[in-house]
Amino acid sequence: MKSVKKYWEEHLSAAQSEGCSLSGYAKKHGLSVKPLHYWHNKLNKPVVERIETSEGSKFVKLRVAQAVGVQESRSCSLVLPSGTRLELSSLPELEWLAALGRAAQGGD
Repeated sequence: MKSVKKYWEEHLSAAQSEGCSLSGYAKKHGLSVKPLHYWHNKLNKPVVERIETSEGSKFVKLRVAQAVGVQESRSCSLVLPSGTRLELSSLPELEWLAALGRAAQGGD
């Protein structure tokens, strides 16, 4: 008997192979889109470890590790403080991210 996790992993892998959206894949295969998105988020959630910084610091050091058993994706989603969500097909250059951060804060 297949585990629930394995069941959804196989569907998510198939959706990625077909190159269609999760909603499109769910509709095509008669699946409910809500659990498909739930498992996608659950299985792709990175493991984040918070490391304490000096008192009064505005920055928090984070170390992000790839979640176990998840295929690495080269795509990137960014959510800006305004709530605007950017979906990128590949990881951007560090300099581009820094410029975006400055622009989002009203800098150059």
